[in-house]
Amino acid sequence: MKTRYIVALAMLAGIGLGAAAVQGLHAQAKPPVYLVTEIDVSNVDAYVKEYAPLAQASIKKAGGKLLAVSMNVTSVEGTPPKRVAIQVWDSLDQMNAWRNGADYKEARKIGDKYATYRSFAVEGAPQ
Repeated sequence: MKTRYIVALAMLAGIGLGAAAVQGLHAQAKPPVYLVTEIDVSNVDAYVKEYAPLAQASIKKAGGKLLAVSMNVTSVEGTPPKRVAIQVWDSLDQMNAWRNGADYKEARKIGDKYATYRSFAVEGAPQ
């Protein structure tokens, strides 16, 4: 009978330690980084055909994810930009590596012919 109690207590202690470890790992996880870009496009056709596919491919290749891209921006307050893109990255370092990478720099040379940009990164809230 004593052995059963010891085994049961050991199992409960293991469950407790496991739960604490999982909570600790969740607390250490860094929240994602969101890159929001306001884009003022001067030549939509050329922008969509020449720049957008290159930029999107470079984002995917670098590990980012495009969450939203739209020219239909609804103003809640203030003047809306003509186009908005929202990306998510695992970290600010990952996002900066993409922006400084050769693929994006080459794509951006084309994009700069057809648009002006305003970008900012926002760290996500911890979950």
